[in-house]
Amino acid sequence: MKLAITGKGGVGKTTLAAGLALAFAKEGKRVITIDADPDSNLAATLGFPDPEKIVPLVEMKELIAERTGVEPGTMGGYFKLNPRVDDIPDKFSREHMGIKLLLMGRVKKGGSGCFCPENAFLKAILSHLFFSREDIVILDMEAGIEHLGRGTAEGVDSLLIVVEPSLRSVETALRIESLANDLNIKEVFLVGNKIRDSADIDFIKNKASNFEILGFIWYNDNLIDKVTDSILADIKEIKENLIRRQNGERREVHR
Repeated sequence: MKLAITGKGGVGKTTLAAGLALAFAKEGKRVITIDADPDSNLAATLGFPDPEKIVPLVEMKELIAERTGVEPGTMGGYFKLNPRVDDIPDKFSREHMGIKLLLMGRVKKGGSGCFCPENAFLKAILSHLFFSREDIVILDMEAGIEHLGRGTAEGVDSLLIVVEPSLRSVETALRIESLANDLNIKEVFLVGNKIRDSADIDFIKNKASNFEILGFIWYNDNLIDKVTDSILADIKEIKENLIRRQNGERREVHR
C-alpha cells in the first residue's frame, strides 16, 4: 500500500502519517515513512531518538553527485534523470520500532520543480519506493502535491487529505483534489482532524460533501508531537476504513 498525506499547513498531516505508520507496524507490516514536508517533525512524532541529527537526503551532496553525475546546486546542463537509488531506503534510512524513516529535505535552489540533480535524485527515490518496494509506504507531504510528478503519482494507491473544521482547510482540500485529478490519482479521501464535537463533524461533511471521508480524529489538548492512545485508536479505525475501501467496500462514517 502506497499512501500520500497532504492538506493545509497545521491541520495534522504528520499526526495521521505517524499514527498510520504505528498502526501498520504493530501488525508486523514493513513500513517506510518519508518526511517530505520541510516544516514537518515526523521523526519526533514517531519517537525517533535524536531526530535533529537525521541528515536530509538532499544534503548528502557527495551521494547525489555520485548518483547523478553532477554536483548539487547545478542548474541545467546534463545529469542522470534516473539515477540508481534502489539501495537508498535500506542504507540511509533510520529505523525505530519497526518503522524506517527517510527525511527528504528542501531543495534550496529553484523550488520544488527545479531542473536540478537534487530534485531528480529525490523524485527517483519516490518512484522507486512507490513502484519497486513491497513495504507499506507513507509519504508525509507539504501542502499541495508538488512532490508528485505525473510518473510518480501513478504509484500512489490513495491520497489522504487532512482537514480541520475550517473553511480555509476545506478550500485547500478542494484545490488539492483538482491537482490530484490532473495527475490521475484515482483514490482521494478525506480525514477530519481536531474534532471537538458533532458540530465539527457536520461542518466537514457539509462543506466537503463531494469527498469520501475515512474518519475523524478527536482533538487532544495534551498532544505535543506525540500520537496518544486515544488518537491511535481513531487512526486505527481510519486505517481499517481505508483497507475496506481499497478492497471495494464502502462504509458510511457516522462519528
